[in-house]
Amino acid sequence: MRNIRRVILAIFVLLLVLAILVFVLENQQSVSLLFLGGAAPELPLSVVAMTALLVGMIIGPLILWFAGANSQRRRK
Repeated sequence: MRNIRRVILAIFVLLLVLAILVFVLENQQSVSLLFLGGAAPELPLSVVAMTALLVGMIIGPLILWFAGANSQRRRK
């Protein structure tokens, strides 16, 4: 049973890596972002998308953590 779980996990990880690799290889067009008058250097679209994903994965839990801390203070 334990071996089956390892095989399924390994297949899942390999499929995830393959999907990321395909995404990166298919999105090599250079883009430049403009925000509040400032321009970022031209980077491949895949780098911009992955960076936005990672920043969102960090900021989202932080917002929930701060909201939870505020609600706990209100209860006391």
